[in-house]
Amino acid sequence: MESALHDWLPPIEAGRSAGCPERLAAAMRYSVLGGGKRLRPILCLMAAEACGRDPATALPAACALEFVHTYSLIHDDLPAMDDDDLRRGRPTCHRAFDEATAILAGDGLLTLAFELVASEIEPDEAARACVRILAEAAGPRGMVAGQMADLLAERRTLSGSVHEDEGSLEELEAIHRRKTGALLLAPLRMGAAIAGAPEAHRRALESYGRAVGLAFQIVDDLLDVEGDEAKLGKRVGKDLGLGKWTYPRFLGIEGSRRRASELAAEAVAALVPLESRGHRLRELAMALLERDR
Repeated sequence: MESALHDWLPPIEAGRSAGCPERLAAAMRYSVLGGGKRLRPILCLMAAEACGRDPATALPAACALEFVHTYSLIHDDLPAMDDDDLRRGRPTCHRAFDEATAILAGDGLLTLAFELVASEIEPDEAARACVRILAEAAGPRGMVAGQMADLLAERRTLSGSVHEDEGSLEELEAIHRRKTGALLLAPLRMGAAIAGAPEAHRRALESYGRAVGLAFQIVDDLLDVEGDEAKLGKRVGKDLGLGKWTYPRFLGIEGSRRRASELAAEAVAALVPLESRGHRLRELAMALLERDR
């Protein structure tokens, strides 16, 4: 994955009047290649493999997913959003460069993702399917919608228009199925599309993805309360300060842990139609419960 990401990002070339400007390329590479779990691209490769395809055929889609994810992090960290100074243990893009460059770096990564899928995925039918899946997951009914809903909930809380007993677990899960879950479900759908998987396998992977997406977010919320800032590479305790709705707020620490375990078990059970080919995905679902970053 690291090699593929490196190769498909624009190179840093000084003194060129055409192509990607040096500073923009540097900001894009800084943000993508600065570490990270690579969960979304790995899910895409594992999905293709679980459906009987060589995972290397899904590398362009996997890189596109990481580009979209990184764009979302760059924009999420901006002063108008979460106003964060650290990401993956380093200064956020707008701190390392400047706010305008960070916005453009995010824009560049988002559009590069679609160029990559459209030009590198074969056959054309699979490419079209992946473009549609990625657009739906990242767009105004997916990740962007979830981010907007999250901001609105945060503003209601901080303004005092929502009392402590208002809001619900159902509302929170609706936010995260779009904000986080959509871009964790998309890799599985894209991997299946590239593999030309039968409907039963696609349904199994989608059920797995929905459960894993929520489990991942619960663990993320727990890490914001209990995590080690040095391992996480970002501030802890920021969600409470921003007035965000989180799983520990609604379920408590132990209740959140139980819910994450239930969802991981649900994800594993969904993979039965894939038989032994789903073993990497099973292992990943359980490993996510133990992550510390």
